[in-house]
Amino acid sequence: MPSTDAPVVLELSEVVKSFGAVVALRSASLRLQAGSIHALIGENGAGKSTLVKIVAGLYRRDAGEFRLDGEDVDFTSTAQSKAAGVAVIYQEPTLFPDLSVTENIFMGRQLTGRFGRIDRKAMRHEVERLFTRLGVVIDPDRPAEGLSIADQQVIEIAKAVSLDAKVLIMDEPTAALSGVEAERLFAIARSLRDEGRGLIFISHRFDEVFALCDTVTVMRDGSYIATTPIAETTPGELVRQMVGREVTELFPKQETVVGEPLLEVEGLTSPGVFHDISFTVRAGEIVGLAGLVGAGRSEVARAVFGVDQYREGTVTLKGRRIRRGRPTEAMRAGLALVPEDRRKQGLVIDSGVGRNITMAIRRELSRFGLITTGLENRAARVWASRLEVKSYALDTVAATLSGGNQQKVVLAKWLATKPDVLIVDEPTRGIDVGTKSEVHRLLSELAGQGMGILMISSELPEVLGMADRVLVMREGRITAEIDRADATSENVMFAATHASEQHS
Repeated sequence: MPSTDAPVVLELSEVVKSFGAVVALRSASLRLQAGSIHALIGENGAGKSTLVKIVAGLYRRDAGEFRLDGEDVDFTSTAQSKAAGVAVIYQEPTLFPDLSVTENIFMGRQLTGRFGRIDRKAMRHEVERLFTRLGVVIDPDRPAEGLSIADQQVIEIAKAVSLDAKVLIMDEPTAALSGVEAERLFAIARSLRDEGRGLIFISHRFDEVFALCDTVTVMRDGSYIATTPIAETTPGELVRQMVGREVTELFPKQETVVGEPLLEVEGLTSPGVFHDISFTVRAGEIVGLAGLVGAGRSEVARAVFGVDQYREGTVTLKGRRIRRGRPTEAMRAGLALVPEDRRKQGLVIDSGVGRNITMAIRRELSRFGLITTGLENRAARVWASRLEVKSYALDTVAATLSGGNQQKVVLAKWLATKPDVLIVDEPTRGIDVGTKSEVHRLLSELAGQGMGILMISSELPEVLGMADRVLVMREGRITAEIDRADATSENVMFAATHASEQHS
């Protein structure tokens, strides 16, 4: 815990921000002390990202107070924010892929020697010193292209430290990291805290918040709700503050009657990626696909849907053989895929909600090759309403929605195709606990209506809470098939980390 008399490095009080008729922040407040890690949590749409963008200089507040080191500030650009000592580490950093690690860290402020020439040796030495200080091993000369998300984040942190940033904001930094990578990030965060810097940590994962942070601030509907020392609160209390109600059940799994086989995968093999993958998904059944990051789960899903190629094996849907590499054929046969990366693979991010929802059924909506806005909106409105997408109009641009509402739009798009089998890859990644419960309830209802669901998830409680059967992958192979009644954290993790096969 930071000392109660530690200096306040960042303070926002009753901040207001609107975008036209949309009020993003009604009354947001945050107080960050030096030498502390402060969690900022709330449902998607609570205003966390807007608040961060004000601190980062991307947006200007409409009203309220904003102080840095006790001085009133009003950033009009990200350059001003960085110069004042603020750094933001995003979930997916944006490095220059063709430049080296060193060049990325010193972009725009290269060290120079005699005659104004760039001193590459001095920059490289400084980068080595930074990495040693952070306790990481990355080659300063290698290109940024091909680096893991975890290493890219470390490079962004090294850049912030080299600029002597006093405030670091980590926005969902672990969403795409493995457990080992997340632990390395936490070790770096703690070392920065111990140097006296103030860190803001934004996450939907309560286990991380309680393991890493000293203090937590909760936001709801654009307003400040409460700030509490971590040692004096509980996950249940934070959930109640976030959603304004009790979330009685995070995994509302209803009992269903499992019917005939719908999706049958036999001997699917892609050398170097996955080998001899065989499984069945039946009507009314949720099959969980578990395993560590890099086990090949997403690659299998994309191959089954036809996005990725495979060398051997067959995919059959309701007795109909689906040719490899034919996603359109898979869709027409009754298969749908909600991809892992909703922004890059699930949405046309600059298009409206209505256009995104009807994207996969435009053929059915057309009349003599033409689609009217009225037809499109009528079809979209049904699914937007059913999934309770919180947008002010069907022409609201998808990029402006919260992560949870973006996920609902992707689900709506594929449910509009009325599939027999739905593949969902990381259905609740990066969304808040209230929306998670809604998504889980929807999946359970769909299974109850006879749909077959293949659910890929890195969150073990989600797999154990929602799946009727659990398939576990390790290094491109299925190492276990476990019935719901027998599935535990221990035997799923054992199968994910050991090559020997086990069956329930």
